[in-house]
Amino acid sequence: MHITKNKQFTQIKPEQDSVKDFFTDFMNRYSEFKNEHLLLDFSEKINTKIQDLFLFLDISTTHKENGTSFVIICQGIDIDDIPDEINVTPTFTEAVDILEMDAIERDLGF
Repeated sequence: MHITKNKQFTQIKPEQDSVKDFFTDFMNRYSEFKNEHLLLDFSEKINTKIQDLFLFLDISTTHKENGTSFVIICQGIDIDDIPDEINVTPTFTEAVDILEMDAIERDLGF
């Protein structure tokens, strides 16, 4: 996994061949970035399926409860098929926009 950190968020890109392998590695290292705003970038990953993204449902919910953002960047996924608890966007720019909207909602007390 390739990790890039800046002041606003941590971007993580998988280097594994499967989302399930990435998920295992991600969970083993989760304590390193559990309190950070996370962008999981699957934009270069081919054949990511909706079922693969469901692996991250609990983490997404936990992040929101802890006041941090969790966004998955993934192209070719019908957003209407994804539960509201998981933020999925097709581009990096939209993912950053989600982070900004989450910050505004937290500031307003939502």
